[in-house]
Amino acid sequence: MSDMGTQGSDRHSVAEGRPIVAFDFDGTLTIRDSFTAFLRWRAGRRGWAMGLVKLAPAVATYARDRDRGRIKAASVREFLGGVDRATLATEAEAFAQDVWNRFMRPDALACWNDWGARGAHRVIVTASPEETVGPFARRLGAEALLGTSLTFDEAGRVTGAFTGENCRGEEKVRRLKAAYGDDVRVLAAYGDTSGDTEMLAMAETPGFRVFRGRP
Repeated sequence: MSDMGTQGSDRHSVAEGRPIVAFDFDGTLTIRDSFTAFLRWRAGRRGWAMGLVKLAPAVATYARDRDRGRIKAASVREFLGGVDRATLATEAEAFAQDVWNRFMRPDALACWNDWGARGAHRVIVTASPEETVGPFARRLGAEALLGTSLTFDEAGRVTGAFTGENCRGEEKVRRLKAAYGDDVRVLAAYGDTSGDTEMLAMAETPGFRVFRGRP
């Protein structure tokens, strides 16, 4: 999984000759949104409650503009602002270990493993940050991960901004094309929300909300 979390055309050579299968992460491979769960897990009950109070203005703005990227950035600033990269990586690993058995859909995992046995190049395409989904992707044995990327300052601390766009909707298609070329062939894709519509439309076999299993 040497290409995970990287950008550029080197991904295309990794997938050469192998069918590409794209999976959304939150709600597709998992039973719920992983990033919200991670923030809540990290903050604890009291910290989560206090953070939500501080986010009230951002939530009110979201109710008007429905800008998911903006509300996500506000959440990052509130709950992760100033956290250093190494600490975030350690906590993300601990979170994945802690929730795995009660978080992953068994039927989705069976499909994931079946595609792996058939030699597919399996890529997770998610709106959640690569930094927090990475531990799950490594445990799954994903060939690649395309997600929203957090921005870090010169000291390696979370700023609350993103490097690039929130990875949902058309951005998922753009990221796949940037990774594998404009003529990328996606044999199958799986998702569960409107944020996956464009990715599913480019797949030869689209799967919308086909996984319903719970741990």
